[in-house]
Amino acid sequence: MKSKFITLTLNEKKMRDGDFIVSKTDKTGIITYCNPIFIEFSGYQEHELIGAQHNIIRHPDMPRSAFALLWNTISKGDEFFGYVKNMSKNGDFYWVFAHISPDFDFNGNIIGYTSVRRCPKLQAVQTIEQIYKQMLQAEKSVATKDAIDAGTKILLDLLKQKGLPYEQLIHLI
Repeated sequence: MKSKFITLTLNEKKMRDGDFIVSKTDKTGIITYCNPIFIEFSGYQEHELIGAQHNIIRHPDMPRSAFALLWNTISKGDEFFGYVKNMSKNGDFYWVFAHISPDFDFNGNIIGYTSVRRCPKLQAVQTIEQIYKQMLQAEKSVATKDAIDAGTKILLDLLKQKGLPYEQLIHLI
């Protein structure tokens, strides 16, 4: 279970080039599988992760609107790619480039999700970190009920300015 009293540190855990963090969840985000690299970077033991919400590793620097985009994408049955800042149990952080895809039963119904995360490019992290800061600032500047829309607007405005869909932008940065 995620402690509400985790003290954030400025210590970054850097993924190694050959690392792949893998987890599986049910369709509500409850972790059903995690590989040893996930356990290592999260700082949790396997029994603390299995049965927990995947947001146990959510870093508060991540805008809620980024996760709204993620969930809107995968719940429709589409794959999602994105950069995510995660938080370890001890308050350290680590960046990942995530690929999340739905798992389907024989009838085509979503039964869960598989996430494979790898080491992100430094330049991409520096770029997305600035975008996330703007999105988070927009979320904090409005009432809670309007936060996701405010953060999403920042991202949509950027996409419009660049003339790119999200999927193209995320692979270019």
